[in-house]
Amino acid sequence: MQNHILLVEDDNDINTLVSRYLKANDCRVSVARDGREMDRILTTSRVDIVLLDIMLPGEDGLSICRRLRNTSTIPIIILSARGEEIDRVVGLEIGADDYVAKPFSARELLARIRAILRRSSLPAAKATRSEARRLSFAGWVIDTRERSLTTPSGAKATLTGAEFDLLVAFAERAGITLSRDQLLELTQGRLAAPFERSIDILVSRLRRKLSPDDEKSEFIRTIRSEGYLFTPEVAAS
Repeated sequence: MQNHILLVEDDNDINTLVSRYLKANDCRVSVARDGREMDRILTTSRVDIVLLDIMLPGEDGLSICRRLRNTSTIPIIILSARGEEIDRVVGLEIGADDYVAKPFSARELLARIRAILRRSSLPAAKATRSEARRLSFAGWVIDTRERSLTTPSGAKATLTGAEFDLLVAFAERAGITLSRDQLLELTQGRLAAPFERSIDILVSRLRRKLSPDDEKSEFIRTIRSEGYLFTPEVAAS
């Protein structure tokens, strides 16, 4: 089945270039020029990933990203001419899975799309506890096959694909300090962007979701000058 990619972009040249290249590489592409067209497509079609420009007529891309993330776990790649670190930080903090600065290579964009879709559809990579379907800690349960996280109260937690991959990387290596480079390799592989703070932002997002009501509950500890340590005891089944 072809991956369905929704390109939300009002620049005709970029729409033509990206659409033509993705279609030539066996992707189905829909184009929306603003948030309202995007909403219409999302309500009528199954979409695998959204490519989202920031500078759009009407509702801007950051607002759209924040809105999507509040209601959906669909992967989002932000496309923007604003490539400064603060712009990347904001994009990742509000829930984007990746951030690609313009001008960009269509070939690299396709590689990043495939990497995100691959991580979203496959179970966790092999590691110490990789044969287990479920990983449990402090009442939380990770199901690596269903790619789901259940809270201690039994509710389903909402995680993006990037957040889920990071949590699994931590849980499979509980008690081991992992550097930022190691976490980038485990979660993004060779396509990891040379942006050091991307992991820090993901860790911050994950921390908030694991302890929204109890700031004293520190499952992910920062180890100064080394990286991060997942502190709870993890059981595999």
